[in-house]
Amino acid sequence: MANNSQSTRTLSILVENRFGVLSRIAGLFSARGYNIESLTVAGSSDPSLSRITMVVRCEPLLAQQILRQVEKLPDTVEAFDWSDENCVERELILVRVHAPEAKRTTLLTEAEIFRARVVTATPENYVFEVTGDSGKVEAFLDVVRPYGIDEMVRTGKVALHRNLAARESHGDEKAQTAAEHN
Repeated sequence: MANNSQSTRTLSILVENRFGVLSRIAGLFSARGYNIESLTVAGSSDPSLSRITMVVRCEPLLAQQILRQVEKLPDTVEAFDWSDENCVERELILVRVHAPEAKRTTLLTEAEIFRARVVTATPENYVFEVTGDSGKVEAFLDVVRPYGIDEMVRTGKVALHRNLAARESHGDEKAQTAAEHN
């Protein structure tokens, strides 16, 4: 079973856009007692494919074992662990922050540091939108927490390799290593 001392792994799985695929993939993780900390699924540049990005807390070796099993599923096109790769990771958060009149200017100034965008405002609160890596999102939450967070929602992480050629060569290395072991 996973514990909080283990590192998080960012996994990206490209799959055929078909009914039940997500359930089968998530089942591989839950069957081993590992909780998925965040999960994002959306279409890709190819309308027949979807990208699943998940964050799980487990050891790198276990993540690789599970990804090898995911790759054997008929609807899986490719599966990667982006955790140690040169990739761009982002998540989005919407957060409603209590904004008393006397502190509104200070709150807006602090939010500007994070490039937080005010989505809506009422006399009692602001709703901010923040996009960035997990560290930026957490830092923003630390800054606004003293004002009072009324409500929030997070998307979970999405990731994309910075360099397509480097990713493809990494995939070729994985295929060569797999062929050598068979």
